[in-house]
Amino acid sequence: MDNQEAVAQIDHIHTLWEQLTRELTDVLDAHGVCAAVTYEIAVFTGVRTVVVLSGPPDKYFDAWICDGNGDLQQARWNDVQPALDTLRAPGGAVRQEKMALPAAEIIDSDLWVLVEDDVLFVPLPFPTGRSSNVPQGGICLLDPPDQCPLNQSNIETLATHITIFLDRAFLRQEIDRQQVEFDIVYDLTYSLTATLKKENILNQLIDPVRRILNVEAISIGLVEETTGDIIFEETLMGPLFQKLPPVRLRPGQGIAGVVAESGESLIINNVYKDERFFPKVDTQSGFRTESIICVPLQVEGRVIGILEAINKRNGNFNQTDLRLLQAIASPLAAAIENARLHGDVLAEKRRVETIFSIMPEGMLTVNAEGRVTEANEALLTLMGYQTDEPLVGNPASEVIRVRSGEELDGFMEKVREAHGENPQVASDIEHASGGSVPVLISGASIQDEEGELSEMIFVFSDLRQIRELERMRDDFFHNIVHELRTPLATILMYARLLREGKAQDDEAKADRFLGVIERESDRLQQMVRQMLQLAKMEAREIQRSSERVELNHLFDDLLPPLADRAVERGLVFSQKIQPELPPIVGSQEMIYSVLKNLVENAVKFTISGSVRVEAKRRDGMVRVLVQDEGIGIPEEAQPNLFKRFYRAQTAVERGIAGTGLGLYMVKEAVERHRGSIQVESVEGEGSTFVIELPAAEE
Repeated sequence: MDNQEAVAQIDHIHTLWEQLTRELTDVLDAHGVCAAVTYEIAVFTGVRTVVVLSGPPDKYFDAWICDGNGDLQQARWNDVQPALDTLRAPGGAVRQEKMALPAAEIIDSDLWVLVEDDVLFVPLPFPTGRSSNVPQGGICLLDPPDQCPLNQSNIETLATHITIFLDRAFLRQEIDRQQVEFDIVYDLTYSLTATLKKENILNQLIDPVRRILNVEAISIGLVEETTGDIIFEETLMGPLFQKLPPVRLRPGQGIAGVVAESGESLIINNVYKDERFFPKVDTQSGFRTESIICVPLQVEGRVIGILEAINKRNGNFNQTDLRLLQAIASPLAAAIENARLHGDVLAEKRRVETIFSIMPEGMLTVNAEGRVTEANEALLTLMGYQTDEPLVGNPASEVIRVRSGEELDGFMEKVREAHGENPQVASDIEHASGGSVPVLISGASIQDEEGELSEMIFVFSDLRQIRELERMRDDFFHNIVHELRTPLATILMYARLLREGKAQDDEAKADRFLGVIERESDRLQQMVRQMLQLAKMEAREIQRSSERVELNHLFDDLLPPLADRAVERGLVFSQKIQPELPPIVGSQEMIYSVLKNLVENAVKFTISGSVRVEAKRRDGMVRVLVQDEGIGIPEEAQPNLFKRFYRAQTAVERGIAGTGLGLYMVKEAVERHRGSIQVESVEGEGSTFVIELPAAEE
């Protein structure tokens, strides 16, 4: 080739260069660059031209093929890697003959199928000494003639020029991809912070992350505070895990455990070659884990869980995937922690509300201005209100009127000024019906973070039962004194008569005097025994033993003397005791005391009429009935009948002696034997007591 031809060829190549420059100036995507380069080179040289570039996962190649007449088409090749490795080996432009290659490299190769004799190849990106975003590939001229305007000496310069445009296109592609990822992360962050329910957070997360990373599955494991175990969220695990127990890993167990313990992210593209992988979950579920990228979920330096992306669909996980998952992990951790804190706050609020509502004492909250903010049901009942409308929003001192004791305004001021103390005051407050209720008011103040008063809480304890108990206790001691004084006085009087000889030489009178002394001594001894038994029962010294109590023997000892006493009083006494009653397990002393107390009461409170005692077995229980036609129990007295020291007014008015302890001790003893007691009574017509005790097993 002479100089004139060389200059013409250079000018011709410059024409191609300029044409490509003009055409590629506004092209910002790699596909457009490759298509334009392939077309212009093929048309310029008249030679079939192929531009090939590796796809993102390095598992396939995109190829642009153009004949010399401008017929352009695109294909995807899967088996071109060996051919490219051979052509790229020299590091620059190369002209390779097909026949010089081993047959194994030619057979079934998409590239060599198109070649008849040889190929002129230059690698892309062409080595320029700087890093490039362009994936590996090359420009191929298939079977170029010897006089082809592009040859080994000038095609490298063209490849360098094309590399610049491809580099720009892939850089723009990377920027666009990052913008898409940024938008997704931004949208995720916004949506995650817009909800406080963990289920909603997980549902909003899974599809966008799975789509942007192109993975099979997303999983989240949260650290259990008590054990440190990682428990995976079942809603994200998929259908293979539905019938399995929750997936739980111990601290440091598996890849997730390592990440949670170290706080460092991991990328593992072949988990079965990593000794840290825990394969048991795959074995149980049938799910096959190939690759994992795992990042910690951290809040203020504390790991609360892990986020995993599993099995990338088109290649291996890389640092870009890691950065993206880490960007998502931060707002996700904050959202999960906020949801947990919100749940804790709601749970605490429900707990406080439940305590507030079920408290037997009246509860009242007052703000710093002294206005009522809340009142519980017990306080409304205490004051006789149906709703809290008369209280909430009004000044506490106006709606809660004190009839006696310190005024509420003054007590509230004490609560304001109290530091570390809970002032109390006893008062009578007005009832809606016009009466008053004795209460003990306790107060406490609540300060905010700056130490300023934000709220006051007041507890109103109803003193009516306590005062009633005090009254019954006073009546009890009065009765005890009376009951003790009467037999003691009688014993003392008859003892003096005997000492003064009033029954001297009169044996019948002496026997009568001694009989009175003996009877009153028995009465006195019985009261003392009852008091001692009560003291033992209160101190839990009398326990339900495990002895088998034969009830038939107990009735044989108990009923005859009581029947004689009833007959002496002119009463009809009848009994119907089933033979061979089953034994019961318990204390014979306590059961004897229960039965004796009930029958004695029936005799004592019956002025005329009959007393009936029945005992039989029914449904695994022993049922004992004691029925009388005595004075009966007023309806208003029946709810208090088994209370300590309580005596019905009818018994008091009739002067019937008693301490108010018998039925209280009966109920205590029956319940300690896992039994029950019921009473039915009509004033003036009589009473029926029924106790049921569990029969001992055969």
